[in-house]
Amino acid sequence: MSTTLNSHFNQPGIGLGCMNLSHAYGTPLPEADAIQALRQAFDMGYRHFDTATLYGGGRNETVVGKALKDQRQSLFLASKCGMAIGQESGKKEIDGRPDTLRAQCEASLRRLQTDHIDLYYLHRLDPNTPIEDSIGALSDLVREGKIGAIGLSEVSAATLKRAQRVHPIAALQTEYSLWSRNAEIAVLDACRESGTAFVAFSPLARGFLTNTLLDVDTLVEKDIRNNMPRFYKENYPQNLNLLEGYVAIANEVDCSPAQLALAWVRSKGDFIVPIPGTRFVSHMKENLAADSVSLTADVVARLDQLINQNTVHGPRYSAVQQVEIDTEEFV
Repeated sequence: MSTTLNSHFNQPGIGLGCMNLSHAYGTPLPEADAIQALRQAFDMGYRHFDTATLYGGGRNETVVGKALKDQRQSLFLASKCGMAIGQESGKKEIDGRPDTLRAQCEASLRRLQTDHIDLYYLHRLDPNTPIEDSIGALSDLVREGKIGAIGLSEVSAATLKRAQRVHPIAALQTEYSLWSRNAEIAVLDACRESGTAFVAFSPLARGFLTNTLLDVDTLVEKDIRNNMPRFYKENYPQNLNLLEGYVAIANEVDCSPAQLALAWVRSKGDFIVPIPGTRFVSHMKENLAADSVSLTADVVARLDQLINQNTVHGPRYSAVQQVEIDTEEFV
């Protein structure tokens, strides 16, 4: 990881995933409320903000730009390209063609009200476009000063290595939490060996590890968790059974369940940066405070044994969602 990225990623070592404000978890916050929440996040100490072209069809980048433009030189700004809501289809489209990535970057810069994005990810691997072509296009944007560094999202170690032959990859982002351990198959080692930062999204297991979602019937219709097998009615009650022991460990450590989840992710390596997302300012404060929670090796081992790919019921994604990603899977 470059010195500049390392400095931004680790001060503090927890970033803010901005997606929830505009996308995926039900009704988006009104723009004024989202802007206020982001400004409060900056004031409480967040410096790494993560957004994407996809989120809210561009609305998330717009609120991030409006909220933080006056603080631009004091924060680390990450966004993503290659996956967007199609103007004609109105549906999510994966497109890694060079011309598409350039056009999306220009649009992101306008929405974010900035002349450069510190870290720009390829949001998904486009199976119809060689990764070398996509990274080549992003490397042109680096040379032009429009982006500071290139990242990849939801890709395998093999794809990371192919991309690195074209241009250095500063960060790889994928889901990582106690109940989503796929990164441990190969990607974490690949990042560690190459000096690539690993950015963990959904480190709170999409709310499961906060011990606040006790009934999936409370999820609103458009919540993406309704389509994720671990939240299905035949699986979620069994997953809830894991929380009794988990909450007991949180009480022992004297932290909240959410803070325990984030501390566990942080314990797995100093090159790992969790970016929990929330629309609640109180949760932002709680999550940021996890940066000061340290776990003993014994606690980490007990957590590893309690919640893992063998004790959780249901796969990470449905069959339809699975085809969109390039990550390794447990056999």
